[in-house]
Amino acid sequence: MPLVAELFAQFADIQLLAGRDIKRQHLMDADVLLVRSVTRVDRALLEGTKIKFVGSATIGTDHIDLDYLRQEAVQFAHAPGCNAEAVVQYDLSVICRLMPEWQSKTVGIIGCGNVGGRLYSKLCELNVDCLVYDPFLSPTAIADLAELDRVLGCDIICLHTPLTRSGPFPTYHLLDASRLAAIGPDALIINAGRGEVVDNRALLELFQNGAEFKVALDVWENEPGIDTDLMGFVSLATPHIAGYSLEGKVNGTEMVFDAFKQWSGLTANKASETVYKAPLLLQPTSVNQAILECCDVADDHQRMLSAMAEAGSDQARVAQAFDQLRKDYPVRREFSYYGIERTTEENLAQYHSLGFAIV
Repeated sequence: MPLVAELFAQFADIQLLAGRDIKRQHLMDADVLLVRSVTRVDRALLEGTKIKFVGSATIGTDHIDLDYLRQEAVQFAHAPGCNAEAVVQYDLSVICRLMPEWQSKTVGIIGCGNVGGRLYSKLCELNVDCLVYDPFLSPTAIADLAELDRVLGCDIICLHTPLTRSGPFPTYHLLDASRLAAIGPDALIINAGRGEVVDNRALLELFQNGAEFKVALDVWENEPGIDTDLMGFVSLATPHIAGYSLEGKVNGTEMVFDAFKQWSGLTANKASETVYKAPLLLQPTSVNQAILECCDVADDHQRMLSAMAEAGSDQARVAQAFDQLRKDYPVRREFSYYGIERTTEENLAQYHSLGFAIV
């Protein structure tokens, strides 16, 4: 979480710990707990502590026992949408690498919330054909709504649903063995949402039996102890870093900080101006080149392969390598940090739609 010290230190003493290392004994004298997605926040962690505010600089809340927090009157804040732009840009990088003629393809989006909705809007601006599956939306909100089976027939399928196990439309193993088997051999599946939305074991078995479609996985079942056999079959494998842009992380910290200020009644200034600088000028010859110059998922894939090869078959070492890749992830800036000259070629409108600065 960047800027934690700059923002919170004026109000409190701060103890910094790795997310998976946070234990109850660390919280006995703490009033506020700030986490990301790797820290499970529940009764086992908080019971007997003085914690009255929990902030998670994440879009999702799968790692938070919200019922327990409500029961104990613990204030909770998270950061929906903070890194949505970063995840969209991850999708676009994957697409440029694995399906470079993407602007003439049909893109299916499963889940049209903060990330999926932003992806849909950008693709529509670029005149890319889209179909959307989101049973919680109406046709008046999204003109391209379709049944799931139709969306699974698209050339590119992007998964951006929360993880739910109950209710009328649970997403746990939404792509199970039967749905995965129905996907065409030329399709591309990208999961940058929640790992358990795709049945990883069924996916591995399909690949072992000769499935030919392409898959890019940023999220996995059983993180950080992922299935390295499955990793060997996917076209691009990354360690849950789709949203790891500098801007996305800063947004997450600041959103939690704003909620903390409102809860505590304290006042302070934001500090994001310390990380934003003048745009770095690009001179691309194509939209694909511009996207890959900013964010090339192939580099992340190679780092993942190297780390997992070193870890071998020891599951504890695999989990440690996965976490270390996230901890050591290189600084990544969003498209808005990069400038395209107004005098550039005819794709200027497309660069603008994608979020590049026009200078």
